[in-house]
Amino acid sequence: MSMMPHTPPFPPAVTWAWPCRIYPGDLAHAARVRAELRADLAALPGLGADLVDAVELCASEAFANAVAHTRSGRAGGRVVRALTRPAPDRLRLAVVDDGAPDTAPRIPVERTAEEWATAETGRGLLLISALAAAWGTRPVVAFPGCAHLGTVVWAEFGPVRTEAAR
Repeated sequence: MSMMPHTPPFPPAVTWAWPCRIYPGDLAHAARVRAELRADLAALPGLGADLVDAVELCASEAFANAVAHTRSGRAGGRVVRALTRPAPDRLRLAVVDDGAPDTAPRIPVERTAEEWATAETGRGLLLISALAAAWGTRPVVAFPGCAHLGTVVWAEFGPVRTEAAR
């Protein structure tokens, strides 16, 4: 019997990465998440305002979801935000939570149209899906029995055009 190593897929190669930011798992820090993301995106001169707004909204929604639905929102919880450029014309946002043993991020599908019309929650991932070119989730650690350690919600945006790329 031969043993073949399992090599989990790595995130795409990165052409540029901003330092990760770590926030307390409290909605009171949502404004800071948005402000620091805007400051990081300012490093890309000429980035379109619509794109900046979309990335900011997705970050805010992912942060709020992490706080509301995972251990990140409990005492001592935290949320990590990463921002990278996997290619010159792409931006990738990642929000990492502290995990929850019984849930994974998903878009609620069991609602009727009438329930969606009056619902006050459950639209965060729908917004991310609508605004990002691609999005998804993955465990922080891709190893059996480690799913409870956290989830990465990622969203990719592009094509990204900056002054340098025009």
